[in-house]
Amino acid sequence: MKAVRQHAFGGPGELRLEDVPDPQPGEDQVRIRVEAAGVHLLDTVIRRGEAGPRVMPSLPMTPGREVAGVADQAGPGTDSALLGRRVVADLGLASGGYAEFALASAGSLHEIPGSLDADQAVTMIGTGRTAMAILELAQPAPGDVVVVTAAAGGIGTLLVQAARNAGATVVGAAGGPGKTALAHELGAVITADYLQPGWAQRARAGLHGRGATVVLDGVGGDVGAAAMSLLGVGGRLVMYGSAAGSLIPLTADHLYRLGITASAAIGARILQRPGGLRDLEAKAIQAAADGHLRPVIGQRYDLADAAAAHLAIESRSTTGKTVLRP
Repeated sequence: MKAVRQHAFGGPGELRLEDVPDPQPGEDQVRIRVEAAGVHLLDTVIRRGEAGPRVMPSLPMTPGREVAGVADQAGPGTDSALLGRRVVADLGLASGGYAEFALASAGSLHEIPGSLDADQAVTMIGTGRTAMAILELAQPAPGDVVVVTAAAGGIGTLLVQAARNAGATVVGAAGGPGKTALAHELGAVITADYLQPGWAQRARAGLHGRGATVVLDGVGGDVGAAAMSLLGVGGRLVMYGSAAGSLIPLTADHLYRLGITASAAIGARILQRPGGLRDLEAKAIQAAADGHLRPVIGQRYDLADAAAAHLAIESRSTTGKTVLRP
Protein backbone atom coordinates (compact mmCIF):
# COMPACT_ATOMS: atom_id res chain seq x y z
CA MET A 1 0.00 0.00 0.00
CA LYS A 2 0.94 3.68 -0.18
CA ALA A 3 1.61 5.41 3.13
CA VAL A 4 3.21 8.65 4.30
CA ARG A 5 6.32 7.86 6.29
CA GLN A 6 8.47 9.98 8.57
CA HIS A 7 12.01 8.84 9.35
CA ALA A 8 13.25 11.93 11.21
CA PHE A 9 11.77 14.85 13.12
CA GLY A 10 11.79 18.15 11.28
CA GLY A 11 9.95 20.15 8.64
CA PRO A 12 7.13 19.13 6.30
CA GLY A 13 9.69 17.70 3.88
CA GLU A 14 10.19 14.77 6.28
CA LEU A 15 6.80 13.43 5.15
CA ARG A 16 7.33 11.13 2.16
CA LEU A 17 4.96 8.82 0.32
CA GLU A 18 6.34 5.27 0.26
CA ASP A 19 5.32 1.72 -0.60
CA VAL A 20 4.95 -0.39 2.54
CA PRO A 21 3.38 -3.79 3.26
CA ASP A 22 -0.36 -3.85 3.86
CA PRO A 23 -0.99 -3.93 7.62
CA GLN A 24 -2.50 -7.10 9.06
CA PRO A 25 -4.95 -6.74 11.95
CA GLY A 26 -4.12 -8.43 15.23
CA GLU A 27 -6.44 -9.50 18.01
CA ASP A 28 -9.13 -6.88 18.72
CA GLN A 29 -8.16 -4.95 15.58
CA VAL A 30 -9.98 -4.09 12.37
CA ARG A 31 -8.33 -2.89 9.19
CA ILE A 32 -9.89 0.14 7.52
CA ARG A 33 -9.60 0.96 3.83
CA VAL A 34 -9.07 4.67 4.32
CA GLU A 35 -11.20 7.15 2.39
CA ALA A 36 -10.33 10.22 4.48
CA ALA A 37 -7.62 10.96 7.04
CA GLY A 38 -7.84 13.99 9.26
CA VAL A 39 -4.90 16.38 9.56
CA HIS A 40 -4.54 18.13 12.90
CA LEU A 41 -2.33 20.89 14.28
CA LEU A 42 -0.98 18.35 16.77
CA ASP A 43 0.25 16.27 13.83
CA THR A 44 2.58 19.11 12.87
CA VAL A 45 3.87 19.42 16.45
CA ILE A 46 4.57 15.68 16.58
CA ARG A 47 6.32 15.86 13.19
CA ARG A 48 8.67 18.53 14.51
CA GLY A 49 9.46 16.41 17.57
CA GLU A 50 8.03 19.02 19.92
CA ALA A 51 5.15 17.06 21.44
CA GLY A 52 5.19 15.99 25.08
CA PRO A 53 6.52 12.57 26.07
CA ARG A 54 3.02 11.09 26.25
CA VAL A 55 2.49 11.43 22.49
CA MET A 56 6.06 11.27 21.19
CA PRO A 57 6.27 8.43 18.63
CA SER A 58 9.09 6.11 17.73
CA LEU A 59 10.50 6.57 14.23
CA PRO A 60 9.97 5.68 11.47
CA MET A 61 6.22 6.17 11.67
CA THR A 62 3.10 6.98 9.69
CA PRO A 63 1.31 10.06 11.07
CA GLY A 64 -2.43 10.56 11.39
CA ARG A 65 -4.82 9.75 14.21
CA GLU A 66 -8.24 10.13 12.53
CA VAL A 67 -9.54 7.93 9.71
CA ALA A 68 -12.81 7.13 7.98
CA GLY A 69 -13.45 4.46 5.40
CA VAL A 70 -14.63 0.87 5.06
CA ALA A 71 -13.86 -1.93 7.52
CA ASP A 72 -12.32 -4.60 5.29
CA GLN A 73 -10.58 -7.15 7.52
CA ALA A 74 -10.89 -8.32 11.15
CA GLY A 75 -8.13 -9.75 13.30
CA PRO A 76 -8.21 -13.17 14.95
CA GLY A 77 -11.12 -13.54 17.36
CA THR A 78 -12.45 -10.08 16.50
CA ASP A 79 -16.17 -9.64 15.81
CA SER A 80 -16.56 -9.25 12.05
CA ALA A 81 -20.04 -7.67 12.20
CA LEU A 82 -18.75 -4.32 10.90
CA LEU A 83 -16.88 -5.71 7.90
CA GLY A 84 -17.97 -4.00 4.71
CA ARG A 85 -19.51 -1.09 6.60
CA ARG A 86 -18.45 2.56 6.63
CA VAL A 87 -16.66 3.35 9.87
CA VAL A 88 -14.71 6.15 11.51
CA ALA A 89 -12.16 5.93 14.32
CA ASP A 90 -9.63 7.84 16.35
CA LEU A 91 -6.43 5.78 16.26
CA GLY A 92 -5.02 7.37 19.38
CA LEU A 93 -1.29 7.30 20.03
CA ALA A 94 -0.83 4.45 17.54
CA SER A 95 -1.33 6.86 14.60
CA GLY A 96 -1.00 5.40 11.09
CA GLY A 97 -3.83 7.27 9.39
CA TYR A 98 -1.95 8.83 6.47
CA ALA A 99 -2.18 5.63 4.44
CA GLU A 100 -4.40 3.57 2.16
CA PHE A 101 -5.08 1.14 5.03
CA ALA A 102 -5.01 1.70 8.79
CA LEU A 103 -5.47 -0.51 11.84
CA ALA A 104 -7.93 0.47 14.58
CA SER A 105 -9.06 -1.09 17.81
CA ALA A 106 -12.47 -2.69 17.24
CA GLY A 107 -13.78 -0.85 20.29
CA SER A 108 -12.84 2.52 18.80
CA LEU A 109 -15.03 2.18 15.70
CA HIS A 110 -18.20 4.16 15.06
CA GLU A 111 -20.44 3.32 12.13
CA ILE A 112 -20.86 6.36 9.87
CA PRO A 113 -24.49 7.52 9.53
CA GLY A 114 -25.81 7.49 5.99
CA SER A 115 -26.18 11.27 5.92
CA LEU A 116 -22.41 11.84 6.34
CA ASP A 117 -19.54 11.30 3.93
CA ALA A 118 -16.07 10.18 5.00
CA ASP A 119 -14.68 13.75 5.15
CA GLN A 120 -17.48 14.90 7.45
CA ALA A 121 -17.18 11.84 9.67
CA VAL A 122 -13.42 12.18 10.10
CA THR A 123 -13.92 15.84 11.02
CA MET A 124 -16.31 14.94 13.83
CA ILE A 125 -14.38 12.01 15.34
CA GLY A 126 -11.53 14.21 16.59
CA THR A 127 -12.22 17.89 15.99
CA GLY A 128 -15.91 17.42 16.75
CA ARG A 129 -15.12 15.47 19.90
CA THR A 130 -12.98 18.33 21.20
CA ALA A 131 -15.74 20.82 20.37
CA MET A 132 -18.20 18.72 22.38
CA ALA A 133 -15.84 18.77 25.38
CA ILE A 134 -15.53 22.56 25.15
CA LEU A 135 -19.30 23.03 24.92
CA GLU A 136 -19.86 20.62 27.80
CA LEU A 137 -17.75 22.90 29.98
CA ALA A 138 -18.84 26.28 28.57
CA GLN A 139 -22.60 25.60 28.44
CA PRO A 140 -23.56 28.53 26.15
CA ALA A 141 -27.16 29.62 26.64
CA PRO A 142 -29.66 32.26 25.46
CA GLY A 143 -28.50 35.69 26.58
CA ASP A 144 -24.82 34.79 26.51
CA VAL A 145 -22.34 36.79 24.46
CA VAL A 146 -19.79 34.23 23.28
CA VAL A 147 -16.42 35.21 21.80
CA VAL A 148 -14.81 32.48 19.69
CA THR A 149 -11.19 32.89 18.61
CA ALA A 150 -9.90 31.02 15.54
CA ALA A 151 -13.57 31.13 14.54
CA ALA A 152 -12.82 29.87 11.01
CA GLY A 153 -10.78 26.87 12.16
CA GLY A 154 -11.94 23.28 12.44
CA ILE A 155 -13.05 23.59 16.06
CA GLY A 156 -13.99 27.27 15.83
CA THR A 157 -16.48 26.74 13.00
CA LEU A 158 -18.30 24.15 15.13
CA LEU A 159 -18.26 26.37 18.23
CA VAL A 160 -19.72 29.32 16.34
CA GLN A 161 -22.58 27.17 15.09
CA ALA A 162 -23.23 25.58 18.47
CA ALA A 163 -23.27 28.92 20.33
CA ARG A 164 -25.61 30.34 17.69
CA ASN A 165 -27.88 27.30 18.02
CA ALA A 166 -27.95 27.82 21.80
CA GLY A 167 -29.34 31.31 21.31
CA ALA A 168 -26.17 33.19 22.21
CA THR A 169 -24.82 36.28 20.46
CA VAL A 170 -21.57 35.18 18.81
CA VAL A 171 -18.46 37.27 18.25
CA GLY A 172 -16.23 35.49 15.75
CA ALA A 173 -12.55 36.49 15.84
CA ALA A 174 -10.33 35.19 13.05
CA GLY A 175 -7.27 36.12 11.00
CA GLY A 176 -8.13 37.82 7.72
CA PRO A 177 -11.24 38.97 5.86
CA GLY A 178 -11.92 35.60 4.26
CA LYS A 179 -11.96 33.91 7.63
CA THR A 180 -14.14 36.53 9.29
CA ALA A 181 -16.56 36.22 6.37
CA LEU A 182 -16.82 32.48 7.03
CA ALA A 183 -17.47 33.12 10.74
CA HIS A 184 -20.27 35.51 9.80
CA GLU A 185 -21.76 32.95 7.40
CA LEU A 186 -21.85 30.39 10.21
CA GLY A 187 -23.63 32.66 12.65
CA ALA A 188 -21.28 35.24 14.17
CA VAL A 189 -23.21 38.51 14.55
CA ILE A 190 -20.00 40.46 15.14
CA THR A 191 -16.70 39.58 13.49
CA ALA A 192 -13.20 40.82 14.18
CA ASP A 193 -9.97 40.38 12.24
CA TYR A 194 -7.34 39.83 14.91
CA LEU A 195 -4.54 40.47 12.43
CA GLN A 196 -5.55 44.13 12.60
CA PRO A 197 -4.44 46.36 15.52
CA GLY A 198 -7.21 47.36 17.89
CA TRP A 199 -9.52 44.49 16.91
CA ALA A 200 -10.70 43.89 20.46
CA GLN A 201 -11.65 47.54 20.95
CA ARG A 202 -13.73 47.45 17.76
CA ALA A 203 -15.42 44.26 18.89
CA ARG A 204 -16.21 45.89 22.25
CA ALA A 205 -17.73 48.87 20.45
CA GLY A 206 -19.92 46.48 18.48
CA LEU A 207 -21.25 45.09 21.74
CA HIS A 208 -22.41 48.59 22.76
CA GLY A 209 -20.95 48.40 26.22
CA ARG A 210 -21.95 44.83 26.97
CA GLY A 211 -19.19 42.61 28.27
CA ALA A 212 -18.87 39.13 26.85
CA THR A 213 -20.09 36.36 29.14
CA VAL A 214 -18.02 33.55 27.59
CA VAL A 215 -14.70 33.43 25.71
CA LEU A 216 -13.74 30.19 23.95
CA ASP A 217 -10.05 30.48 23.12
CA GLY A 218 -7.85 28.12 21.15
CA VAL A 219 -5.23 30.67 20.10
CA GLY A 220 -3.63 31.85 23.33
CA GLY A 221 -0.87 34.46 23.41
CA ASP A 222 -1.76 38.08 22.74
CA VAL A 223 -4.91 37.17 20.79
CA GLY A 224 -6.25 35.12 23.67
CA ALA A 225 -5.39 37.86 26.16
CA ALA A 226 -7.20 40.46 24.05
CA ALA A 227 -10.24 38.18 23.81
CA MET A 228 -10.17 37.70 27.58
CA SER A 229 -10.26 41.50 28.01
CA LEU A 230 -13.72 41.49 26.42
CA LEU A 231 -15.20 39.56 29.34
CA GLY A 232 -17.49 41.35 31.75
CA VAL A 233 -17.58 40.69 35.49
CA GLY A 234 -18.63 37.10 36.07
CA GLY A 235 -17.49 36.05 32.59
CA ARG A 236 -16.12 32.62 31.83
CA LEU A 237 -12.88 31.92 29.98
CA VAL A 238 -12.62 28.41 28.50
CA MET A 239 -9.23 27.61 26.95
CA TYR A 240 -8.55 24.71 24.61
CA GLY A 241 -5.27 25.41 22.82
CA SER A 242 -2.39 27.69 21.97
CA ALA A 243 -2.18 27.97 18.19
CA ALA A 244 -0.17 31.18 18.62
CA GLY A 245 2.59 29.17 20.27
CA SER A 246 1.95 30.21 23.87
CA LEU A 247 -0.85 30.12 26.40
CA ILE A 248 -2.72 33.21 27.58
CA PRO A 249 -0.47 34.95 30.16
CA LEU A 250 -3.09 34.41 32.85
CA THR A 251 -2.49 35.07 36.54
CA ALA A 252 -4.55 35.00 39.70
CA ASP A 253 -4.54 38.80 39.50
CA HIS A 254 -6.65 38.61 36.34
CA LEU A 255 -9.24 36.46 38.10
CA TYR A 256 -9.50 38.83 41.05
CA ARG A 257 -9.26 42.09 39.14
CA LEU A 258 -11.58 41.15 36.27
CA GLY A 259 -13.97 39.05 38.34
CA ILE A 260 -13.86 36.13 35.88
CA THR A 261 -13.40 32.37 36.04
CA ALA A 262 -11.00 30.38 33.86
CA SER A 263 -10.80 26.71 32.95
CA ALA A 264 -9.22 24.39 30.38
CA ALA A 265 -11.42 22.05 28.35
CA ILE A 266 -8.66 19.70 27.18
CA GLY A 267 -5.67 18.07 28.81
CA ALA A 268 -6.37 16.41 32.16
CA ARG A 269 -10.05 17.37 32.15
CA ILE A 270 -10.96 15.68 28.86
CA LEU A 271 -8.82 12.62 29.57
CA GLN A 272 -10.39 12.04 32.99
CA ARG A 273 -14.01 13.04 32.33
CA PRO A 274 -16.66 10.53 33.44
CA GLY A 275 -17.70 8.37 30.51
CA GLY A 276 -14.40 8.84 28.69
CA LEU A 277 -14.12 10.11 25.15
CA ARG A 278 -16.27 7.67 23.22
CA ASP A 279 -19.60 9.28 24.14
CA LEU A 280 -18.22 12.69 23.06
CA GLU A 281 -17.34 11.16 19.69
CA ALA A 282 -20.82 9.68 19.36
CA LYS A 283 -22.47 13.01 20.26
CA ALA A 284 -20.33 14.87 17.73
CA ILE A 285 -21.08 12.41 14.92
CA GLN A 286 -24.80 12.49 15.71
CA ALA A 287 -24.89 16.31 15.81
CA ALA A 288 -23.51 16.37 12.28
CA ALA A 289 -25.79 13.55 11.09
CA ASP A 290 -28.84 15.41 12.44
CA GLY A 291 -27.77 18.65 10.74
CA HIS A 292 -27.30 20.56 13.99
CA LEU A 293 -23.63 21.14 13.16
CA ARG A 294 -22.09 21.40 9.70
CA PRO A 295 -18.51 20.14 9.47
CA VAL A 296 -16.54 22.63 7.40
CA ILE A 297 -13.88 20.95 5.27
CA GLY A 298 -11.74 23.77 3.97
CA GLN A 299 -8.96 21.80 2.26
CA ARG A 300 -8.62 18.38 0.69
CA TYR A 301 -5.20 17.06 -0.32
CA ASP A 302 -4.03 13.89 -2.01
CA LEU A 303 -2.07 11.56 0.24
CA ALA A 304 1.10 12.41 -1.68
CA ASP A 305 0.65 16.06 -0.68
CA ALA A 306 0.72 15.55 3.10
CA ALA A 307 3.70 17.91 3.38
CA ALA A 308 1.70 20.67 1.67
CA ALA A 309 -1.18 20.06 4.06
CA HIS A 310 1.14 20.46 7.06
CA LEU A 311 2.67 23.60 5.59
CA ALA A 312 -0.79 25.13 5.08
CA ILE A 313 -1.79 24.43 8.68
CA GLU A 314 1.46 25.82 10.08
CA SER A 315 1.12 28.98 7.98
CA ARG A 316 -2.39 29.43 9.43
CA SER A 317 -3.84 29.79 5.94
CA THR A 318 -6.44 27.05 6.37
CA THR A 319 -10.12 27.20 7.21
CA GLY A 320 -12.21 24.45 8.75
CA LYS A 321 -10.81 20.92 8.68
CA THR A 322 -7.95 19.69 6.50
CA VAL A 323 -8.35 16.19 5.06
CA LEU A 324 -6.08 13.82 3.16
CA ARG A 325 -7.63 11.58 0.48
CA PRO A 326 -5.77 8.36 -0.41
